[in-house]
Amino acid sequence: MQVAVVTFDGFNELDSFIASALINRCRKDGLEAFITTPAAVVTSMNGVEVTGQRPLEFATEAEVVLIGSGVRTRDVVADERLISRLPLDPTRQLIGAQCSGALVLARLGLLGTMPACTDVKSRPYVEACGVTVLDAPFHAEGNIATAGGCLSSQYLATWVITRALGETAARAVLDYVAPVGENEETVGRALRAVGAGEAAALRG
Repeated sequence: MQVAVVTFDGFNELDSFIASALINRCRKDGLEAFITTPAAVVTSMNGVEVTGQRPLEFATEAEVVLIGSGVRTRDVVADERLISRLPLDPTRQLIGAQCSGALVLARLGLLGTMPACTDVKSRPYVEACGVTVLDAPFHAEGNIATAGGCLSSQYLATWVITRALGETAARAVLDYVAPVGENEETVGRALRAVGAGEAAALRG
């Protein structure tokens, strides 16, 4: 399975790099992530220039699409030409978004009546789209997931790995990257967040 980590100008490094790094620990099992950009080079919110590994159009063929946040997300959703390059399909793709990335999902009409997670700064803009924002780090319904807070990128990655390869694979990745002495706590927290986010959707 190929994962497009959609990364726009002004992106938050934590979103794109943590998710892609965790997922790419599963390359040997056939799950691989690529930084996917609308231009050959994009610049992060802190001035880090990154060369995209795949063009934005790759998102339409990838089995998984993760949309990170950034300081220019409102410009992205206002750009009709840019948004038109993302014809995503939740019937055949896993689609996730982090923080202001929820604005992109709303703009694409993918959230419907589904509530979403986002960060504190993005919350009023997401709510202005008619989306209910949850006070939670992760929420998923079917093939769509949202996460709120910079470090919730680990939850999106956990969701993708679990859906693609199973919980055992996710546990192995999380255990490897966990701070020394905090392995059990780190693994448990991520799996609980993802499990709770999906269970809430089922209860609803």
